[in-house]
Amino acid sequence: MEKSKKKVVTGADIGKMLSIYRFILPYKWHFIVGLICLVASTAVVSIIPMGFRELVDAANRQNMGEDKLKEIGTLLGITLLVQAFFSFFRIYLFEYVSQNSMAAIRTAVYKKIIAQPIFFFESRRVGELTSRITNDVAQLQESLSMNLAMLIRQLVLPIVCIPFLLKISVELTFWMLATFPLMIIVAVIFGRFIKKLSKTAQDSLAESNIIVEETFQGIDVVKAFTNEIFEISRYKAINEIVIKIYLKASKYRAAFVSFIIFTMFGAIVLIVWKGLSIVANNELTIGQLIEFLLYTVFIGGSLAGLSESYAVIQKTVGASERIQEILHESQEVETDSNQTKLDINGGIVFNQVSFSYPSRADQLILDNINLHVSPGEKIALVGPSGSGKSTIIKLIARLYPIEHGEILVDNQNISSFNITSLRQNIGSVPQDTMLFGGTIKENIAYGKIDSTEDEIIDAARKAFAIDFINSFPEGLDTIVGERGVKLSGGQRQRIAIARAILKNPKILLLDEATSALDSESERLVKKALDELMKGRTTFIIAHRLSTIREADKILVMNKGKIIEIGTHEELSKMSDGLYNYLLKLQYSE
Repeated sequence: MEKSKKKVVTGADIGKMLSIYRFILPYKWHFIVGLICLVASTAVVSIIPMGFRELVDAANRQNMGEDKLKEIGTLLGITLLVQAFFSFFRIYLFEYVSQNSMAAIRTAVYKKIIAQPIFFFESRRVGELTSRITNDVAQLQESLSMNLAMLIRQLVLPIVCIPFLLKISVELTFWMLATFPLMIIVAVIFGRFIKKLSKTAQDSLAESNIIVEETFQGIDVVKAFTNEIFEISRYKAINEIVIKIYLKASKYRAAFVSFIIFTMFGAIVLIVWKGLSIVANNELTIGQLIEFLLYTVFIGGSLAGLSESYAVIQKTVGASERIQEILHESQEVETDSNQTKLDINGGIVFNQVSFSYPSRADQLILDNINLHVSPGEKIALVGPSGSGKSTIIKLIARLYPIEHGEILVDNQNISSFNITSLRQNIGSVPQDTMLFGGTIKENIAYGKIDSTEDEIIDAARKAFAIDFINSFPEGLDTIVGERGVKLSGGQRQRIAIARAILKNPKILLLDEATSALDSESERLVKKALDELMKGRTTFIIAHRLSTIREADKILVMNKGKIIEIGTHEELSKMSDGLYNYLLKLQYSE
């Protein structure tokens, strides 16, 4: 595997990172006041060593009274309280800005993602998109709420303190500054190496999480094949790798910390030794030496933190770039404007439509499709897998753009409609019904967000779902579980049908809605579908040909073409036709 190079932060990178912080503009005054508090607290910190110098020197003066010591101690205490005051508001204000602006970023990213066309999601993993909203935004938040303040302090404090050091002793300042380059170089080298090991450990830990996720999602398969022991061993093996990597990293981290402690205290010992010799020559007071040591500790801490702050900036630049990529994506749905209500009759025309999926541009799925459907007609689509049936109903819902030919709805090109207004007139009941993990009421109401409970009950009754809903102790408030796992297949389908009934669409798309059901469930679902299809233009993809006998037209598809068209009676009489062959094949099973 090729090693990834460490990204060097450039001015352009900083510009990209700062551009994402336009979201803090609504809270700019909180941010400005926070910066003022930060500068003020840093300034107050820089005078604390002088207070200690005065206190120590006052204690060493024979003619200095107890009152003077109390006065200096009181002033020093007041200084610390002032510093604490500014620190409190600095932390709170930065956190206020951070939480609000990051919430705005998360909302903006979510709005942008959810408004993307379906092929956007087909080309990206759900985990990747989720990471944009969670991990990347969390990285920005860490940078804004804590690292930015620390970085400013780490840069300002040495600049503020060094003049005080030079004023106290030029010689000691030289000795102090001579020890820092070695510590900084070692800190950078060790920091990068430890960070690399930590990343490897995180990657291994992520792999262990993948094993957990896969086994929990596919627990039925694990149980069916009695592979619990195999999965445990697989999980144990990856955890052993994680342990080895973390222990290796801990050795280097321990060596690094030991080195820093040795050199830091060694530097302090050196400065104390040199300082005491200067004190012995009456060129410094003990108080000035203590003042010098405190400034040295401040500068040392600031310089030691710069490496970590730089690493955070590197991660923040990467996170901001990934978020910017999402925010600059074009979108198919306008989420910030009110959509006008669109009333259509449901007439549909395919005029020489050819289509390939964006991810498989070299494979023709539909080949010169011509079709005329009158409002209210029931159209059945049959044919072998891969013949293009599902693609036709996806194009009606404008899930994909077409480049060849045109689709008309009420004699108007489908691309000229506002996509949201168009889809408000289209309802669908898929084979694999997707229910959200809330209540039955919430799932039915998804078809019409502002529906009343009476409307929900009426839709459930028309979908022949009200009996099993009332059989539950909680009724409509029954929790269906993730993806509706607590309901049977037939119950989920009838909830989906009730949802479509509540939406009251002019065009209905049914994708093998009864293929996975037992006979009794199929009978109830078919009754619900018959109710749903009344007065609507309907496209039915059917695996069981017995369910489409009453269709106005049956389209027989093969290899992206419509090869036969007619009613059930007409097509069953074509002895050499594909529909007749499929019919015989099913009855012979």
